[in-house]
Amino acid sequence: MSRSAPVVRTALFALALTLVLPFVACTGEGGVRGTPGSAGLRDPYFPQAGNGGYDVTHYDLTLDYDPDGRRLTGTAVVTARATQDLSAFHLDLKGLDVERITVGGREARWNRAGQELTVRPLDELDEGTEFRTEVRYSGRPRTVTDPDGSREGWLPTADGAVALGEPVGSMSWFPGNHHPSDKAAYDVSVTVPEGLHAISNGRLTDESTRRGRTTFTWHTAEPMASYLATVAVGEFETRASVTRETAADGGLPVYVAVDPSQAAASEEVLDRIPEVVAWAEGIFGPYPFSSAGAIVERPEDSGFALETQNRPVFPGAPDIVLLVHELAHQWYGNSVTPKTWRDMWLNEGFATYAEWLWQEEHGGDTAEEIFDALYAGDSLPGGVGGPAVWSFPPAEPPGAADISGSPVYQRGAMVLHRIRETVGDDTFRAILRGWAAEHRHGNADTADFTAYVEKSAPDEDFGAVWEDWLYGEGKPERR
Repeated sequence: MSRSAPVVRTALFALALTLVLPFVACTGEGGVRGTPGSAGLRDPYFPQAGNGGYDVTHYDLTLDYDPDGRRLTGTAVVTARATQDLSAFHLDLKGLDVERITVGGREARWNRAGQELTVRPLDELDEGTEFRTEVRYSGRPRTVTDPDGSREGWLPTADGAVALGEPVGSMSWFPGNHHPSDKAAYDVSVTVPEGLHAISNGRLTDESTRRGRTTFTWHTAEPMASYLATVAVGEFETRASVTRETAADGGLPVYVAVDPSQAAASEEVLDRIPEVVAWAEGIFGPYPFSSAGAIVERPEDSGFALETQNRPVFPGAPDIVLLVHELAHQWYGNSVTPKTWRDMWLNEGFATYAEWLWQEEHGGDTAEEIFDALYAGDSLPGGVGGPAVWSFPPAEPPGAADISGSPVYQRGAMVLHRIRETVGDDTFRAILRGWAAEHRHGNADTADFTAYVEKSAPDEDFGAVWEDWLYGEGKPERR
């Protein structure tokens, strides 16, 4: 039986309505003519992460959290600059209910599909225009399961919650451009029941209590990738201090928040934060941020440590080597941030090598001895090492589940040691400092790094280092 033409036209008209109704059902009549920004930045491992057509300069997040109901109410004001003529743009947001969106103070139309929140402003945004998008939302934030099986996003705890964003978990608690290539400044205000704390990145600028609820306001001036943003709500023992007072900056504020159950076990190591920062400055250059510190949760509340900017999150009391690792990330990963998730070894290889340097200079094994043990197939403390080190090249993880694999950490550090062997200690130290300075508060990829190393030591041949250790399959020969 053939379908008549009028019926076909009616069906097509109905289909067209279903495609446009999600926008019409919101608010406003649009007069836009430009091109929508892309949904996703085609990251090699997380192609939907981030969005095209604009660059975020600032997030202003106003949050209210009810731990009993596990309900988050938020207003996100996203200030951005259009990098093209925009008729529409996307924000990443997983779960949560969107209640209202304005662009430039005017109601905007919007719809949702998966993690994509598509916004259509009433008027086209010209390239170069700065614009402010306000999103009001609420609901119970979701926990995100990574491809490797680990949990991230908004993680409920016995007395509150902790937000861990690497690699894409931050989209579970605020809308944004959630890719490491788009960094921004942050202001985060969190209201919680009186008696609880709300810890975030940067510096605490205000704390006030009214009608049984306390608001904590945090300011992060330096650019931050969204996966490094955090909020920790709960009962914490807190300590604020200022160290290394100088005429230039008045000293470095250090803010530490520790779950009471972990306080005694954490105290001795956390007291060494100023010492570790000063040691790292002697190798990597000036500390890149305006505050430091740590957040220590119970082991069951956060399954992994994360280098959240300014104050890393630890699952239980850290030892000194783990503290060194996460503080080294403030230079490598947080200040110099990868362009894509393929470049993860530039975070983890550097932080792992910082561990080796610390041990070498504090009575432990030398970096050469650690390298030799890994090459011989030995397992190091913590169970790292063995055949897994050679399972793939550090610069080319085979998939999203592998970006935190052993080659990214241990073999990434081995690449750095091979560079050190090639150029000698003095030039190697200059490379570490220069790399951190060259891309301070920016983004870089592996090609940027190899080019920088070759420029820093133009008389050396790095062919075998790159071909065998950085990109080569299997276990390289020791030349």
